Amino acid sequence: MPEENVFPSPSVDDDDDGSVLSFQDSPEKDPDPNSRELENTDSTEMKTSRKKALLEFRCRVEDAILCGYILGKSKGKFNSNNLREISLWGVPLLPSKAHEGTDIVLMKFLKAKDFIVAEAFNMLRRTLKWRREFGVDGIRDEELDSGFGKFGGMDGEDRRGRPVWYSVFGGFKNREMCKNEFGTEAKCEEFVRWKIQTMEKGVRKLGFKPGGTDSILHIVDLKNSPGPGVKELISLNKKTGAIFRENYPEIITRNIYINVPFWYYVRYTLQSQRSKSKFIFSRPPRVTQTLLKYISPENLPVQYGGLKRENDNEFSPDDKALILSVGGGTRQSLQIPAAEAGVTVVWDATVVGFDVSYKEEFMPDDDCSYNILLQNERKMKESARNSFYINEPGRIEITIANATSKKKKIFFRSKSKPTLPVYVSK
Repeated sequence: MPEENVFPSPSVDDDDDGSVLSFQDSPEKDPDPNSRELENTDSTEMKTSRKKALLEFRCRVEDAILCGYILGKSKGKFNSNNLREISLWGVPLLPSKAHEGTDIVLMKFLKAKDFIVAEAFNMLRRTLKWRREFGVDGIRDEELDSGFGKFGGMDGEDRRGRPVWYSVFGGFKNREMCKNEFGTEAKCEEFVRWKIQTMEKGVRKLGFKPGGTDSILHIVDLKNSPGPGVKELISLNKKTGAIFRENYPEIITRNIYINVPFWYYVRYTLQSQRSKSKFIFSRPPRVTQTLLKYISPENLPVQYGGLKRENDNEFSPDDKALILSVGGGTRQSLQIPAAEAGVTVVWDATVVGFDVSYKEEFMPDDDCSYNILLQNERKMKESARNSFYINEPGRIEITIANATSKKKKIFFRSKSKPTLPVYVSK
């Protein structure tokens, strides 16, 4: 439905006291608008030392590929066969090929090693050898246990177009389940391969070009996590964490931990300052508010207070939501006009932090017709969706009651679609 057809009730006062049900076209701002995906290697602002490090790194990689020692020795000899075509994450590594993504990939290794060329070069070589030994290039096509899906996966993108990876620790539930799921070494190895497979699927979505996306946003949900006493879980986390640090440097732009218990804060204080800059922690009451800083409501799954539903046939992330602000202690109405019969109106609504109540009602234009109650007034505890077939002109009115003292932000969208009436034979 066009935006101009959705509007607040005329009874809303236009006072600046927080009681106005207001619309905002601008999205949530990126919490770090001045940050860049990667330092532009052509920028004059790049420090001379870093330019020098990149140039030296390029020369070392070029020489190692052409002379055949980028992967080390095989049976005591260097092998340069087909190394000119060697690539990483879909990007050619030979600098003389002048691919737009080569410097971006090399810079990730330099940044991970504080621009110490020798360490970055050794890290790159180890990564390439590990990928060959582990068979990573073909891992995306492997059929692994479908049950691992309950532990998360890639889902949507953030406000900058970066893939979002959700890791759900609640899938482990308790110690007994961990033992059953990962009681054998083979099962643990399969889980590790699944994690790497998920990472590779995310990496393949990256652009690796100037101005493009070259990193992934990682959301770690600790709700119902079994805690730090489960050895199997700790072991798997350490193993996968080490693999990602060593072989996917600077790919994870930020780790956002949500539904965080106290013991995780203790672990956080032990992190280095460099590691801390990549971590954000959010307690349960602020999960939606935190995630909306990075992910639009259209791309945020409903279980986290967003509007995104699996296999949604009604809305897509391109169907943008309106932003409504309802002041504390106020009760306001939102109206969706339905001027024509024979259509079905569908709508989505979610509120940051919930803790409001709402009611849905259809009001016909004909004074002789009765209002139809679509939803009794109730507390909003999750993202809401409803629909109604219009058989006579009128309007759908959604009443929002905010009993708290704070202004609440609500995201709302609606659409109408022609629908043939369904007749039930007697």
